[in-house]
Amino acid sequence: MSVDTGYIQNAEELTGPFGAALADGKLIVQKCRDCAALIMYPKYRCPTCFSGNLGWQQVGGTGTLQTFTILRYGPPSSFDVEAPYCIGIVKLDEGPQLMCRMHPGADGTWDHCVCDQRVNFVPADAAEVAERPVAWFSAARD
Repeated sequence: MSVDTGYIQNAEELTGPFGAALADGKLIVQKCRDCAALIMYPKYRCPTCFSGNLGWQQVGGTGTLQTFTILRYGPPSSFDVEAPYCIGIVKLDEGPQLMCRMHPGADGTWDHCVCDQRVNFVPADAAEVAERPVAWFSAARD
């Protein structure tokens, strides 16, 4: 029995620009060239107008932390996860939401994290992005 995995071959085409931008210290989201909707996560078609005419747009990198969780214990060691870490959902000022990693505070914890707080995108180094292509955010400073 053969399985068609064509969609997997296109995954890099779909998400590659996002990871490449992160490696360059930029945060981008998809933008529909027909209706101007900003889209996150990358899709093959615009969820607003169903157009396939999609590009990318750099965003400001500021937003609001909608929710978060701190993972203090990882899965079995075979998954190679370095707990603790914090993941969250950020709603960008431009509208789209995305999952992110949160930087710890000066004390090494995430005790400062609260829902609805302002956050800023903080570029990760290229090695980190190559291992985990995810946007990193920190609590905004007053």
